[in-house]
Amino acid sequence: MLTPTQFSTIQDKEKFLRHFEKFLKSGCKRTLFYKWFYIRLSMCFGFIAHYDINVFYSEKFSTQARINDFRNEVREWPCYGDAAYTFSDCEKIIQNSINRM
Repeated sequence: MLTPTQFSTIQDKEKFLRHFEKFLKSGCKRTLFYKWFYIRLSMCFGFIAHYDINVFYSEKFSTQARINDFRNEVREWPCYGDAAYTFSDCEKIIQNSINRM
């Protein structure tokens, strides 16, 4: 179950979850790494230190080994925060389903 935040609706969270799955299932195609998706993803799973879409993509998705490392980072993230203020609810859903993506 998703919780809206002050700045994001349940529909925003659903859109992020759908696109995350589509992106991973595509093999992390660069053409699907949209700016809105990068902005949201860079604020999840402790990735806040990244501030450039191209560097973030290169570091996380440019090779299969990096994609595997990304998946492991996501699995191990403790999902801090209250879902009313963060996307921690989305993070938990992603963790529970990442092996199927």
